[in-house]
Parts: sequence; C-alpha cells; structure tokens
Amino acid sequence: CSALYELGGMTVMHDPSGCNSTYNTHDEIRWYDQDSLIYISGLTEIDAIMGNDEKFLNDIMDAARELKPRFIALAGSPIPYMNGTDFPALAEVLEQELGIPTFSVPTNGMHDYVYGAGLALEQIARQFVPAKAVCEEKNIQPHTVNLLGVTPLDFGAYSRAGYMKKNLEKCGWKVLSTWAMGDDLEVLSHALEAEVNLVVSSVGLRTAKYLEKEFGTPYEVGYPFVDELIPELGYERKKILIIHQQVIANAIRQEIRTRSDEQNTEVTVASWFMMKSELSEEGDLSLKEEMDYCKLVQNGNYDIVFADENMRGLVPGFKGTFVNIRHFAVSGKLQES
Repeated sequence: CSALYELGGMTVMHDPSGCNSTYNTHDEIRWYDQDSLIYISGLTEIDAIMGNDEKFLNDIMDAARELKPRFIALAGSPIPYMNGTDFPALAEVLEQELGIPTFSVPTNGMHDYVYGAGLALEQIARQFVPAKAVCEEKNIQPHTVNLLGVTPLDFGAYSRAGYMKKNLEKCGWKVLSTWAMGDDLEVLSHALEAEVNLVVSSVGLRTAKYLEKEFGTPYEVGYPFVDELIPELGYERKKILIIHQQVIANAIRQEIRTRSDEQNTEVTVASWFMMKSELSEEGDLSLKEEMDYCKLVQNGNYDIVFADENMRGLVPGFKGTFVNIRHFAVSGKLQES
C-alpha cells in the first residue's frame, strides 16, 4: 500500500475488515493530506469457506467503474493464501472486463514490508515501463538517476526524499524519478531514460535487478549523504551496533569506517526486516522479536548503538552511547511532533 500510494491506482487487500484502519493510523503519514484508493474486501467467514470470488470481483468492478483508477492491484493476506485463491486469474478477469491494467502482488501477510513493497514496485516496472521492443530507441540522458525504494516506511516525510534529490542535483545528477514518493505513474514510466538506478533502500532492490536484467540499466546500492546522520563521536577502537533497514544501515557502517581505523573498529548490522545475503557481511544478524535486540545489546558489550529512539528504553541498563536514527517502520507516528 505504501509503495503504490501515490500512483493513481486502486489497491485492494483481500482480507477481513480492520486492516485498512490499522494501516492508515500507524503506517501511513500521507493519509490525511493526500487521497489514495486503498480498500479492504471485507472477506467474511462464509465467503472464505465457500470461495465466493464473484462477490470480490463485483465489488471491485463497481468501484473501478465509478472511480476509474489508473490500474488495479490485488494484494493477498493469510486467509486467501491458505485457501489457494488464484489472484493472477482474478486479475485477468478484471482486466478483461474493465479494460484497466490489473495485476496481483503475491503477498500473504507472513513477510515484512520490505518484501511486500519490493514486490509492488517490481510489478509497476513490469506493467508500466515500456517493453523491450519499444525501448530499442530509448534516449538515455547523461548524469541522470532513478531513486528506487523511497517510501515513508524508511524515510518518513517528503522532506527526506526532497533532501536526497537536491543534494544529488548539487553533485551534478538529475533525478528522473523517485520510486515512489513525489512522482506519478507517468514519470515512473520514463525510468529507462536514466543512466543509472540508485537503490536507497532494500525495497528498491527487486526493481533494480529487473530493470538491469530486462533493459540493461545498471544500478548501485547505497544511501547518499548518510554522513549527515552520524554525529562526531570518535569511532576508533569501538564496538558498534547498527539497527535499521539494511541499505541505510550498511551506508552508516561504511561512513563510520571512513572515519576510523577499520581494523580496530567492529561494526555489526542487524535488522528485523529482510536481510539480503549479497548486502550482508559476516556477523550481521537477523532479528525476530524485541527480546532478540535486548539480549544482543545486553550481551554484546557495544560502545555505540544506532537505532530508532523508541528502542532506547528497551535496554535501560545500556551504558554506552545511543544514537537515534529514525525508522518509521519501527516507531510509526510515535516520534511525530
């Protein structure tokens, strides 16, 4: 829902009522300022048992005929996953009936936001970035870049996305599209005109790999200007723990290493969210629950911990330095003023 929020489509989560209000209340900062067509199907127990797909389809068609979305995205949840609901087939029926591009995002409620948002952006690339035959005459603009994986769950408000764009422009790079905050579907459809893709969060990695494989657009992984997030503490001979989404955490680690003697500074990255093997170093950790974090900090003898402010109180006995690096996916609106 976060990845597709601004793109003019209609996102339908096939699930019992209730999930939409949780998403709006806790996970989405744009809800009160910008409309988006995000719906719950209101799956009932009898519909789940009897497999009443006709009701699901009719409700979507009624809404789509009235609202005329740019596309329709169907997202799964645990119950239709257990029932074996054929979302690609339902999407095909809707597209044939409505003449509106329709696709499914194969979520099932059992993964984290990096997985779901990553799938959604990849589907946008597959559906709306021109096919190979059209792209043979694409016009690549020099010193241009697409930012992949920009959602509020990693970066918070628009100001952070705008900050990245302005600083890249100061360095001589023009941002053609931001996936997916601040740009609409038409802007994203011109992504192949960029010279390179920059994956600024793990959410954008699937899209980058797809665009490279299908169209040859190279990509880099990293978060630019991360140095401004890191205070001058002195990092020599320190044991440091960084907890965030993997791309940002890795960027913080690299910046720390540029400021210190790498041989005498031990830096570990950990996350509750997807940890890609190609972005991991030996010793990096995948956390499952809050207690994993508590034990790690209590037993790790860390001098400095980088994490969201709301994790500070989980280990009140920590004697080292705690550095707040905001992660909206962890704390939501708890740090909003």
